[in-house]
Amino acid sequence: MKLKNKVMIVTGAKGGMGKQLVEDSLAEGAIVAGFDLAENAPISNDRYFYQRVDLSVEEDVNRAFSEVMMRFDQVDALVNLAGIAQSATPLEDVTLEDWERIHKINSTSVFLTCKAASRVMKKAGSGSIVNVASVSTVRPRPGLNAYIASKGAVVSFTEAIAIELAEYGIRANVLHPGPADTAMISQFAGVDQNIDEVKENIFKKSVPLGRLIRPEDISTGIIYLCSDDASMVTGTTLRIDGGRGL
Repeated sequence: MKLKNKVMIVTGAKGGMGKQLVEDSLAEGAIVAGFDLAENAPISNDRYFYQRVDLSVEEDVNRAFSEVMMRFDQVDALVNLAGIAQSATPLEDVTLEDWERIHKINSTSVFLTCKAASRVMKKAGSGSIVNVASVSTVRPRPGLNAYIASKGAVVSFTEAIAIELAEYGIRANVLHPGPADTAMISQFAGVDQNIDEVKENIFKKSVPLGRLIRPEDISTGIIYLCSDDASMVTGTTLRIDGGRGL
């Protein structure tokens, strides 16, 4: 098992990719703490527990990390999957409120969780951080201005902490998903569009390998980056996009 007895924190644990990652990580032997805003918590047991966390509030993040440490006394991996999309919006129509909301969830939350994780991982002398960004930072689409900026910040931030934390044995990497068959795709499409038509005629056609990315595709890549198989991989970006970024 690739993650045997590793304690992993997964943000966005109630989303499509998050649920898949939790399930697959448990199957690989991990102990998982799921963070999300959803109220209806899944059943907790000795290998998985869920916390409702506002990832944009430092006190909430620190409380959640303290709870993980009280239960398991370690954090071996942090995976930042939590995020929100942006429906295509002309730049002049993007409000400051829109901009700040997207950045708060997509990039400020990453800063806060990585900050909390670094304190724990430094003491242990090891750890793996995986921050999920987007292939749109490589191949932008019109109207996703605030979203792309927020995910671009995640890429640069991850590279910065990779070099800063390397001396402590901590690795930090980025994963770029391509167009994924999850609920978030409807946020990109907008409320006035037929989501099935958008999936088929826009998103699927943009992927050279001919299908949308599945949650299990992303989970496989994250588990690799968190495992000892990637012990010399840091500061890099793994694209799981079916060729969309080419």
